[in-house]
Amino acid sequence: MNTTISNNGLPKLQQTTGPASSSQAADSSSAAGSGAPVAQADDQLKLTDSAKALQQASRTSATEVDSQRVEQVRQSLANGSYKIDAGRIADRLVSMERQLGGASKA
Repeated sequence: MNTTISNNGLPKLQQTTGPASSSQAADSSSAAGSGAPVAQADDQLKLTDSAKALQQASRTSATEVDSQRVEQVRQSLANGSYKIDAGRIADRLVSMERQLGGASKA
C-alpha cells in the first residue's frame, strides 16, 4: 500500500550535509521568498507488516457483529428473562485489567 503525501504547495527545503556557505543560504532564501517554483520530490510512506495488520484488525473488529446473539439478548430483555451475573462481569473486568498490566487489589 502506497500513500502519497502532498506538501500543499509549500516550498521544498534544501538539505545540506555540512555547514552552508553564505552564497547557498542567500540562494535558498531568495528562491523561497520570490515565489519561484521549486522542484518537488515525491514523498512516500511505507507501512510495516505490523502496522498493516493493526489497521486491518481495527477495521474488522469494529464491524463484526454476532446478529444471532444480539437477537437473543433483545428477546431476553423484552420478555424479562435476561439475567445479569455481576460476579462474572467483575471477574472479566479484573482479567482484562490484568492483561492490560494494571495492578489489582486482590
